[in-house]
Amino acid sequence: MATVGNGAKATPKVETAKGFLEFAKEVNAVQIDLKFVDMLGTWQHCSYPISVWNESTFVNGLGFDGSSIRGWQAINASDMLAIPDPTTAMIDPFFELPTVSVIANIIDPITHKEYSRDPRYVARKAEEYLRKSGIADTAYIGPELEFFIFDQVRYQQNEHIGMYEIDSVEGAWNTARFEEPNLGYKPSFKGGYFPVSPTDTYHNLRTEMVQELEKVGIIVEAHHHEVATAGQSEIDMQYTSLLKMGDQLQWYKYILKNVAKRNNKTVTFMPKPIFGDNGSGMHTHVSLWKEGKPLFAGDKYAGLSQMALWAAGGVLKHAKALTAITNPTTNSYRRLVPGYEAPVNLAYSARNRSASIRIPMYSDSPKAKRLECRFPDPSANGYLTFSALLMAVMDGIKNQIDPGQPLDRNIYEMEGAEAAAVPNTPGSLEEAMEHLRKDHAFLLEGGVFTEDLIQGWIDYKYEFEIKPMALRPHPYEFHLYYDA
Repeated sequence: MATVGNGAKATPKVETAKGFLEFAKEVNAVQIDLKFVDMLGTWQHCSYPISVWNESTFVNGLGFDGSSIRGWQAINASDMLAIPDPTTAMIDPFFELPTVSVIANIIDPITHKEYSRDPRYVARKAEEYLRKSGIADTAYIGPELEFFIFDQVRYQQNEHIGMYEIDSVEGAWNTARFEEPNLGYKPSFKGGYFPVSPTDTYHNLRTEMVQELEKVGIIVEAHHHEVATAGQSEIDMQYTSLLKMGDQLQWYKYILKNVAKRNNKTVTFMPKPIFGDNGSGMHTHVSLWKEGKPLFAGDKYAGLSQMALWAAGGVLKHAKALTAITNPTTNSYRRLVPGYEAPVNLAYSARNRSASIRIPMYSDSPKAKRLECRFPDPSANGYLTFSALLMAVMDGIKNQIDPGQPLDRNIYEMEGAEAAAVPNTPGSLEEAMEHLRKDHAFLLEGGVFTEDLIQGWIDYKYEFEIKPMALRPHPYEFHLYYDA
């Protein structure tokens, strides 16, 4: 087995429980770290001495308290089982002693059925639904995650205090800060796209992140500074199949946060942490293939096939409901506003970044033909987001949904009736949830999503995010109304 830069073993190709245990022995692992994803997209984990695992562990699973996981079980039905998937074996790069990580699927210990609210199960069902349809056998997904690297974050919320403060050595607001000495080189607001060093101070840190991503088998295509001030960055993964990209997205966030922490920095995927500058998106590229051939290339608009246009029609038809999953936080709708490159306009276009669906025109190769859905953001659960986008694509193809005419001008410059004719993304998480409540039948096709999951998602978002946010005074309200 090959080695990577620091001497650690390269990504294994494990297919069975026996192969997993052999690999763990080969790398002298002393621990196994079991990971699974909660409904909101956060990894949970529990570690075990290697001596307590055997091949039956991959059949019988390991128990945990499902009532302590956000949005999952009631306390009177809390017992759940995590079944490790041996094909996901990786050496965890952040533990001091050799540790093999494995991702688990979740089942009910009573019924022995897979758990409807396990996001990874949804992604597995989405891929199976695509294969059974006969339309295609593979959905390729390529998300572009933007994120901020900060030096410090402070926040507090209680009965008499509501505040936050972020800081970055790159922050445009720090040009006059006493830094012994202050050398300048602060990217201006909206002025951070592609600067070289010394203005881009995070090249080496991003390179370190890339090296760790490569150790777990993620192919990285590029990394760079992004538009906003204060350390906004992007690291791009090469496209891959839906479920695999869901797994990779979890590793991506985990690795970036931990590399930042060991460098005394902090990474956030919060969509809009800075007022007055660009937020962070997760532009998601989607294409369908069958028997190794791309299906989205053709002789229609922008070199697309009729199938691809129908796929765009499906995404545009269901976009307002999709945002409840692809843009799942109240903060997401601070980003989805005009003027900050945010794709609030539900239209499609070649090259045009003000449209919610862009057709990239970098290459004439049929393999490069794809839809770039620009409204998702990186606070999303990748498994659910990629699955929901695929279900909208499939609905468009099956029902031959016309996407209308492309919009090839700067939509932000349109006014009056012309601008009003272009529908927009929802203006709040609550509005998005109501669209999802009314429009989710397409997600239920093939049993990919379930009513239980959709209703559980809506209920959780209302109870723990929308309603609590509505109850709290906003700091800016003191500026507006204190002396009323």
